[in-house]
Amino acid sequence: MKATIDQTLRNKPSLTTEKGWERVHAILQAARRLLAEDGYAGLSMRKVAAEAGMTLSNVQHYYNSKDVLLEAALLSTMDEFQAKMDRISAEMRDRPRLDQFLSTTDMFLEEITDPVTHALFFEIWALASRNAFASSLMDRMLARERKTVYNLIRGLNPAISDDEYMQRAILMVAQIEGLMLFRLDRESRREQFMAVRAAVRKALLNLATVP
Repeated sequence: MKATIDQTLRNKPSLTTEKGWERVHAILQAARRLLAEDGYAGLSMRKVAAEAGMTLSNVQHYYNSKDVLLEAALLSTMDEFQAKMDRISAEMRDRPRLDQFLSTTDMFLEEITDPVTHALFFEIWALASRNAFASSLMDRMLARERKTVYNLIRGLNPAISDDEYMQRAILMVAQIEGLMLFRLDRESRREQFMAVRAAVRKALLNLATVP
């Protein structure tokens, strides 16, 4: 994760210490919470500093603009998804790849119903329709998701070509992302969430395995 975040610190001239990484993490967490609560329009460097318990100059030492901070917040979120997928892969390395895929699917469905994660991505989706920078970020995020899903499903059925699997990965990402629009509540409406999860699991399983 540090490698990706380090790319977003390209405007910072000095090396980042361990304490610095802790500050970066606190800044990104604060930015995500504020973006989820107040949207892009309500996000400011000063608010992030207050939320993170730092001075404005502390935040600007790492991120010199709101857009650079937005990029880092989104990329770090994607890194967290990747880390969770890596853990699933490691913990299930002796299980069939199809089981790994379904467990990863369950993880995605749980994560996108987290209130902060849901609000964060929902805001980026809305912003992408009118902001070129956000649109570019969204394109990068979707490309990364498609590649990840493609690597998970490729070869599950030898009768399905690699090109076809890429098309199916695109459809899968669209389905998972589209679920955010339904505002699934995994806590107060657990029964509904579980029913939708079962339906999505079945649809994704068909895409991953049926010629």
